[in-house]
Amino acid sequence: MEYAAFTFWLLVVVFSALGVHSLWSSMVQPKVVNSLLLPGTLVAQLGYILGLLLTGGTVNNTSLIKDDDSGAPQTPAETESRLPVIGSIIVALLPLAGCAAAIYWVSRYFGAPVLASMAEPGPQRLGLPTTLTLFFEIIRSSISLVQRLVNAIGASDYRDWRTWLFLYLAVCLTVRMAPLTGNLRGSIGAILLTGLFAFIIGQIAESTAGLLDTAWPLVIFSVAVLLLLLMISLLAKGVVLLVKTMHGAG
Repeated sequence: MEYAAFTFWLLVVVFSALGVHSLWSSMVQPKVVNSLLLPGTLVAQLGYILGLLLTGGTVNNTSLIKDDDSGAPQTPAETESRLPVIGSIIVALLPLAGCAAAIYWVSRYFGAPVLASMAEPGPQRLGLPTTLTLFFEIIRSSISLVQRLVNAIGASDYRDWRTWLFLYLAVCLTVRMAPLTGNLRGSIGAILLTGLFAFIIGQIAESTAGLLDTAWPLVIFSVAVLLLLLMISLLAKGVVLLVKTMHGAG
């Protein structure tokens, strides 16, 4: 059940990131959004290109920042991965893995106080909503998780440049875990296979327990960041639509 919960919350991270990025891109040009998220955009795009090369594809006319989509490389159909199913999963997995690895190192060197502050009063793992009661309980827990993040940020030392750098990089890397254009199915497949492989290895050896203990705090932190950004983005989108409506009515 723990592996199923871990896989479920990875999916929550991906879809939350996709929601945040889509909301931002609907209010501001995608080129501006991807420029503001440049560290995350760079990591995701490098993973995408590496995935294409590893699966037999080639990359032509690559552009880091584009005007019309999420920033995926401009690759014609004939230059895409030559492995129809596994190739698309690998191409989608590497950007996610790159951003996850970057979040780990950034948190380790710059964000340890924030993660420690979040972990003290809360659970070390997130559950799986297998019943209606658990579903509503997880919704309440998610709100509490966002509140813990806000409290942890509020208690941070703003005089330390590492605090600002960590917050900026955390936003960039978590939001850029959104699947690149055309990679949504591959991303879902990559996460499901990751959970399946973790389960199989966990049945063979006990070494994955330590890996999950290390990964859970980062997953919890990513969920909290993205849910907070999603709330703020929805409010901002509502304000923008309200202003447009009032301006049109006037």
